[in-house]
Amino acid sequence: FPNSKKMTSSRRHHLKSLILQVAQGMLEQEKADIEAAKEAYMAEHCPAPDMNGDQAALMEVCKKLHSALDKIDEDRYDAEAKVLKANKEIEDLKIKVVDLVGVKKPALKKVRMSADTMLKALLGSKHTVTMDLRANLKQVKKETKEESTEAVGDWRKNIEDKADRKKMFESS
Repeated sequence: FPNSKKMTSSRRHHLKSLILQVAQGMLEQEKADIEAAKEAYMAEHCPAPDMNGDQAALMEVCKKLHSALDKIDEDRYDAEAKVLKANKEIEDLKIKVVDLVGVKKPALKKVRMSADTMLKALLGSKHTVTMDLRANLKQVKKETKEESTEAVGDWRKNIEDKADRKKMFESS
């Protein structure tokens, strides 16, 4: 193929038109075959009614046709009901499959965002108030431990203090 010449556009156009003509002929033949199959089926299963005879015979033919139409309508209704039921079962099974497999949640990206930026994203550009979250925090003062120097003292005094507190709680 390396030495072969490139196909000219006129040749390509000619070949394309030939392919389209062949395809169009095949489609027409397929339509004719389908129409012939319909005609053969109708001739076999639905013979033309006999129109000879008096009015009573024609009334009898009409009654037969109406009863046949009613039976066909019932069959069609039953088939539609079966299809609807099957479709509902398919939808239920699809829902069960999704429930069993579960919906995969995409991995969330960690985004560093200040409270002001978050409020602007939620409320839009109307938000102009700046939030200082640290301003609302409770101030805690650190206590200096003076007991740490006295902790070396008498341990019996601590036990007596605990006993006094215990008696005070029990009495109240």
